[in-house]
Amino acid sequence: MPFTEINSKMVEARVLPGRKMYSQRGAMLAYRGDVSFTPNIQGGQGGLASMIGRRVAGEATPLMTVEGDGTVLFGHGGHHIQVVELAGDTLHVEADRLLAFDGTLQQGTMFMGSQGGVMGMVRGQVTGQGLFTTTLTGHGAVAVMAHGGVIELPITPGRPVHVDPQAYVAHHGEVTNKLSTALGWRDMVGRGSGEAFQLELSGSGAVYVQASEEKL
Repeated sequence: MPFTEINSKMVEARVLPGRKMYSQRGAMLAYRGDVSFTPNIQGGQGGLASMIGRRVAGEATPLMTVEGDGTVLFGHGGHHIQVVELAGDTLHVEADRLLAFDGTLQQGTMFMGSQGGVMGMVRGQVTGQGLFTTTLTGHGAVAVMAHGGVIELPITPGRPVHVDPQAYVAHHGEVTNKLSTALGWRDMVGRGSGEAFQLELSGSGAVYVQASEEKL
């Protein structure tokens, strides 16, 4: 694993010769060794198609390519950091939540309407994600940012997990998600009022939930 958690808001990454990493610009706090940082104009692994996808998605979060031989301390805005290990599956996460990730991971975008049709698009609006979300696929590690700390909830077949859309951070695995309405749900168990939405995730994988309803 290239990331070592220093504390809840800082990780250290090991940069190896011939192996790229990508980070959000402004996320580097300090580094040791022979490490270079260059603006990424290709959108990470995925090349031009990934870059175009990010532009269509309105994701202006710029990336830096990190290369060399040394260690780098990453952190940003005092946000809590969660390290996610992917073992050939796909992580769905918003671009502005990506602190740093392995260059071995394939980056892309997914149209929210492809999961849940119109309700999938509504889901994107309710969660503040818009019509597209970022995907990272393959074997490697991702450092994700969240407000107020984050917890990993396992998703197992036959036992879906329901999440407040504003507290949703990311999910990975063979997971499908849909948005459903529940009159008075947030009156009873949340902090809202009136008609509410809840995000239902089912399948096999995990969802990451933050201890806050704030967006980055």
